[in-house]
Amino acid sequence: MSQASPLYTFPQPTIKSMRDLRFGSARAKTPQAKIYEISKTDMSIQEQQPAELYTSLEELSDALPGNTPRFIVLSYPLITTDGRYKTPYVLIYFLPVTATQQAKMLYAGAVEIVRAQADVNKLIEITDEEEMLEIESLLNE
Repeated sequence: MSQASPLYTFPQPTIKSMRDLRFGSARAKTPQAKIYEISKTDMSIQEQQPAELYTSLEELSDALPGNTPRFIVLSYPLITTDGRYKTPYVLIYFLPVTATQQAKMLYAGAVEIVRAQADVNKLIEITDEEEMLEIESLLNE
């Protein structure tokens, strides 16, 4: 019996990028985020080009495409209501309402796989760039 190959793959640079973000952002004082996309040619999960480490929600919001889904891995330092410092490590599934049905299906099939590979604590779905600026309230839910 042959084993089926997975539909989505993670090239070594993607795995390294996710691991570096996870370990490099644990003590950061500013948000740390990377954007990932699915390559339509080989269905691999790759860092959006040009590869960049985003350190503000504004620049992250500006970097999101208006009509194509994306995965964002975010480490966001904050102080809880009881005064404790914490840094949630989350996957943001950016799914704009203007995305094509084909793109929505492509990304929907990869959400749990990306979540597992990134080893995040929480999944947050947003539908427009403006929601990115309100992420702190979503992290406290």
